[in-house]
Amino acid sequence: MDGGFGAAPVVSASKEGGVPVHLIGVVHLYRQREMDIVALRGVDLDVDSGEMVALLGPSGMGKSTVMRLMAGLIRASAGVVSVGNRDLGRLSSAARRALRASEISYIVQGTDPNLLPFATVIQNVWFAQQGVRGRGQTPHYDPEELLDIMGLREIGDARVSELPRGLQQQVALVAGVAPSPSLILADEPTSELSQEASTAVIALLQQINHEFGTTVVLVTHDPVVAGHFPRTITIRDGRVGAEGHRGEEYAVVDSSGSIQLPPDVLELLPPNTRVRVVRGPNGIELHKRDPENDG
Repeated sequence: MDGGFGAAPVVSASKEGGVPVHLIGVVHLYRQREMDIVALRGVDLDVDSGEMVALLGPSGMGKSTVMRLMAGLIRASAGVVSVGNRDLGRLSSAARRALRASEISYIVQGTDPNLLPFATVIQNVWFAQQGVRGRGQTPHYDPEELLDIMGLREIGDARVSELPRGLQQQVALVAGVAPSPSLILADEPTSELSQEASTAVIALLQQINHEFGTTVVLVTHDPVVAGHFPRTITIRDGRVGAEGHRGEEYAVVDSSGSIQLPPDVLELLPPNTRVRVVRGPNGIELHKRDPENDG
């Protein structure tokens, strides 16, 4: 990981702790006022075991829908969503809940769905690990260690409901990583945090990934946060629009042969512009149609 936030030690480890995630031709529709709203339009996406990937883009483009599909909270209208060797669309609701209790940790924006507000911080972390301990497994960290890593040991005995919103979000992340999942899905985990708190959040995700090979997928609208991930995927209009690899941005050709042009190029080639596609010596070139040369 180049740069990173640097607050947590990086320990060399194998990538055996993570699972791959695959989306193949995924379409998802939401029913609203007797109309079908298309959230995703044929998404193809592969995340390797042990990768750290940021899904980037403005609100309403489909990022959170991708995360909910990966978490098994909803079924795709069409296409395949698999985590490890499991096709989530073929699993029962009970089987998908079991996955979220064991292998998949889904940390949503805000804290209400993630925490027990009237329990203490350390009780929340302890409770998050009970499913793992009940199966005879040992989490990577005990609650006190996790709070130490995040610099939250001093508030371990405080009730969550009494904490500021930013601290609650940090506690929600700690509870999310506490069961030692194979896949962490974090939806805007830094959106309500100070720079210092954001640093701690990303550092913890980095440490979990490096030490245990946990696959991490994070949703953010902030390019600065996304820039600390080795791979970024930009979701635009329900499609994979672009990928970034360590600072280099690439447009993505989908399975239908379609490509989303970067916003600055769209200013020159707005929708419905006619272009000729020319294979040149340095790659593919787009030549805008000149009506004066027609005929």
